[in-house]
Amino acid sequence: MISIRLLKVVLVACVGLQALFYGLQNIVNLEAAHAVVAAVLSMANHEYYPQHIGPPITLTILVWAALAIIILGELLAGLLCLKGCFDMLRHRRGTAVEFAAAREYALLGCGLAVAVWLGLFMAVGGAYFQMWQTELGLSSLEGAFMYAISSGIVLLFVNMPEDAAGHTT
Repeated sequence: MISIRLLKVVLVACVGLQALFYGLQNIVNLEAAHAVVAAVLSMANHEYYPQHIGPPITLTILVWAALAIIILGELLAGLLCLKGCFDMLRHRRGTAVEFAAAREYALLGCGLAVAVWLGLFMAVGGAYFQMWQTELGLSSLEGAFMYAISSGIVLLFVNMPEDAAGHTT
């Protein structure tokens, strides 16, 4: 029981650190991050699907707003996961009910990480802005896929209930 709980703690910490590091990297490289987001939102150089269902976004304030949402989402996901990690660690020897309650922030953090990378990058960036049509956008989309899937798997694993003996079912 304790070893499975510790594994859940470690995996949530990994999701939290990943999200936090990406958010901080975007802050440290703010101009470069802005340039990437601006390139994706502009829908420039789309050769495969040159027609769009909606307009590109080129207004500077909207590009900065989109980048801010991405960074805030990453930082918040990271902080929620790390808070959940510590809560789960504190209750690792508790009852199944106590440990389940301690997972709240971890689940929120992992869920937000999925929302950032699946929702913002893959759904909005990939489907609406067709970022897969450029090399820059495609590499971001591939990374987002890896982060969304890994965060989602951790979300599902951590959310698995325990039986009365504390075994994950």
